[in-house]
Amino acid sequence: MFERVSRRSVLSVAVVASLTAFVSCSKPTPLSEQPLKVAAAADLAIAFKEVGEAYEKKTGKKVVFSFGSTGLLSKQIKEGAPFDVFAAANVSYIDDLVGAGAVLPDSKELYGRGRIVIYTPEGAEPVAKLADLTDAKLKKVAIANPEHAPYGKAAEQALNKAGVYADVKAKLVPSENVLQAMQYVDSGNAEVAIVALSLALSAKGKHTVIEESLHEPIDQAIAVCEQSKQKAAAADFIGFVNSADGRVLMKKSGFLLPGEAVTAN
Repeated sequence: MFERVSRRSVLSVAVVASLTAFVSCSKPTPLSEQPLKVAAAADLAIAFKEVGEAYEKKTGKKVVFSFGSTGLLSKQIKEGAPFDVFAAANVSYIDDLVGAGAVLPDSKELYGRGRIVIYTPEGAEPVAKLADLTDAKLKKVAIANPEHAPYGKAAEQALNKAGVYADVKAKLVPSENVLQAMQYVDSGNAEVAIVALSLALSAKGKHTVIEESLHEPIDQAIAVCEQSKQKAAAADFIGFVNSADGRVLMKKSGFLLPGEAVTAN
């Protein structure tokens, strides 16, 4: 009898311990300890890495980024993707999400005007102007897909306005986003690309800035997502991006406000 009771007691203790461990493991992480989830256009990959590190150092709040094409990220947010902040490569996408009730209207802020450049890999001869892309030696020109990437759309507009689109069209290699377009060049899958200045500034290759008048302004904006459970923290992150400390990092990556000059490397 004693042995049987002992076994039952041991079993009961084991069950209680297991349940206690399960409850402990299942306890949700407090919002204050959860990372801030930021969906951001691919051209922000370099800039936001530094901004995120600086923000975490200042506030202790961790930030997790998901980089991609603005159009595809916008679609995900409309469908309820659990992001706290959305940084788009064109303000029109933020305005569209405001209309759809997916981001908070009062949280929208401009964080810079993007610029496009002609990018060539390290060691290659730089391409000085868009007309040079018609050279028969250049077989593949990578751009972000104009259908859902603002930088790809700007590249297409610039080629059209420069009068060379018809001659370059067959060479164009569309990529998922502007970061991938640059990677095509660095990996040898394309000889040249039209990409964001913000990415080219930190790359090993050479770049030539494309005249801003050749395409519509790439005014980029950021906003708090409606479904965010951390709206205060999300607004605080946006405030940091446009703070004095944040602006230093954004300018370093080429995210300039209208009227600020850029130089080629």
